[in-house]
Amino acid sequence: MDNYYAVIMAGGGGTRLWPLSRRERPKQLLRLVSERSMYQIAIDRLLRIFPTERILIVTIAAQVEALHAEFPSIPLENFIIEPMPKGTASVVGLAATYLLERDPEAVMAVLTADHVIENISLFHDLLEKGRTLAEEKHLITLGIEPTYAATGYGYIQAGASLANGYSWQVDQFVEKPDEKTAQEYLKSGKYFWNSGMFIWKASVIMTEFAKQMPELNSSLKEIGEHLHKGDADKFIPGIWEKIKPQTIDYGIMEHAGDVVVLPARDLGWNDVGSWDSLFEILDADENGNVFKSGKVISINSRNTLYQSEFDDKLVALVDIDDLVIIDSGKALLICRKGQTQKIKQIVEELKKKDLDTYL
Repeated sequence: MDNYYAVIMAGGGGTRLWPLSRRERPKQLLRLVSERSMYQIAIDRLLRIFPTERILIVTIAAQVEALHAEFPSIPLENFIIEPMPKGTASVVGLAATYLLERDPEAVMAVLTADHVIENISLFHDLLEKGRTLAEEKHLITLGIEPTYAATGYGYIQAGASLANGYSWQVDQFVEKPDEKTAQEYLKSGKYFWNSGMFIWKASVIMTEFAKQMPELNSSLKEIGEHLHKGDADKFIPGIWEKIKPQTIDYGIMEHAGDVVVLPARDLGWNDVGSWDSLFEILDADENGNVFKSGKVISINSRNTLYQSEFDDKLVALVDIDDLVIIDSGKALLICRKGQTQKIKQIVEELKKKDLDTYL
């Protein structure tokens, strides 16, 4: 296992959880489901497989100090700086380039800093099976077994079963479907949610970059040369600025020839992509209310989420149904349950009106 590394993508802004998630404190630093941050939880669940010296963090420079403070045992040299957001394809490519300089035989598990995974033993089993498949030069994606007809996720269509009996060739990646199509996917049993987690050899994914994204590959090769010379910090920002943004799904996975899906059944996975997600994760009271923090008096109120930055602040709810109420102190969100995806419109409005202090 000495050549197996975890690469955690931790540079996002998490604006879908505004107003608690902000530029200076993105989603991965929030304590949404326990007393530990999402980032701390993400690392906690890896430690049986990966010692901290084999956990790499890809993030932006502005978040390094806060992330390192959350988990100081991860060496600072394991932080890979993304000069500016350019999509997950460039993040994966940059991490693979760093790993190949460190270990030409590296196998990398590309993971997230802000998802919930409840079944940790199953997660470990998938990581171990994924490493075995990666050594056979497959590209592996973790597919989540759908529990309902979700329209907010991309899907993976499974094809022929591999001889091992626990993984399948991927026929295609499918965009977010409409409600009718999602119902068909659910009934078929052949589709999985795209978790955004992958496992592969660093050398194999770099071969795919050379085939499918030659411009990005050229930039990554240039970065690799500077890593070898020891002067990468000086040159990477200029190289990075010229890279065209793209996701790893569009750029590589949709057209790669040997992609395998590892189905994750009963993983207890949630990407915490909106405030509505907390209704699925956290325990509710007898009226369906989720009160994560603060002091709450509720009279005849149902199916309402309240979360506050202030544990000593009292809120009284009377005859309130189906609301999401989030109090950051500087900003207050009140939204109908089921409509929290529209928060991105609020963020766009703040940008248009130069209200960056609230972002």
